[in-house]
Amino acid sequence: MPYANVNGTNLYYEEYGTGPAVMLTPGGRNDTNGLRPIAALLSLHCRVILHDRRNCGKSDIVIGGELSEQHAWGEEMAGLLKQIGAAPAYLIGGSAGSRTSITVAVRHPEVVKGIYVWEVSGGPNSGMLMSPGYYGQYIDAAEQGGMAAVAETDFFAQRIKDNPSNRDRLMSMDVKEFLSVMRRWQAEFARPNPVGDLTEEELRSVTCPTVLLEGNTPDDVHHVSAAENAHRLMPNTELRPSAWTHEEWGVIGQHDHTFAGIAATNRYSMKAPFYAAQILEFVNKVEASQPATAQVGD
Repeated sequence: MPYANVNGTNLYYEEYGTGPAVMLTPGGRNDTNGLRPIAALLSLHCRVILHDRRNCGKSDIVIGGELSEQHAWGEEMAGLLKQIGAAPAYLIGGSAGSRTSITVAVRHPEVVKGIYVWEVSGGPNSGMLMSPGYYGQYIDAAEQGGMAAVAETDFFAQRIKDNPSNRDRLMSMDVKEFLSVMRRWQAEFARPNPVGDLTEEELRSVTCPTVLLEGNTPDDVHHVSAAENAHRLMPNTELRPSAWTHEEWGVIGQHDHTFAGIAATNRYSMKAPFYAAQILEFVNKVEASQPATAQVGD
């Protein structure tokens, strides 16, 4: 399995196809598997990169550092693109993938050609609603039973199953340091910024071509206002409606896999042709408008 060590973190990644480099990033702390249907279609025309961020999938558990988790993801994504010679690239993703893709453009604009993101999450309620799941439950576990209890939570037990070396990594952490970092990450995550923990000033700095797909109101995690605010602040963006109808999102948002076409694989399978076609159209448009660009790090 291919791994790249970026700033001390071992990141699992996969590559498919040739052409303009495209990095796909899923939502939440999910692994790469959910975006495979879109990746398969894009790989016919593009160099597609899938990777597990720190604390996701097969990559290392790393609870530490001075950055927020979102900013650490962005820093490591940029480092990975440079290390494998894929920068500048198109950054594609939904929810947490949208936040992280935009974060990369804020921190490392030199590695980004364009951004295409959906289910943008942010605004006054998004972080507050998500922070208990992202951080609060693991803070509670550590307070009640130390690192052993954290390792037994469903999420971290799966990280250990995916990458057995994560057990030693997790169990060697000082519980006080774990709690300190997680509480700091939770506070940064819960701030009512327009997109994740990105400020208005940071969003204004993103000048690359960007497509933003609206969330699906009344979903307060991916409220339509998050994409609208990003569109208002980022100077080179196009705002498009959600890929999902209210009926579809009402079912999918509740994780009810009875909706036709979802149960067989994952929720993106039924929309993979839609996303892939729009992404490829966007990539081709940007490629046609820009002179050939040397790879960053060459």
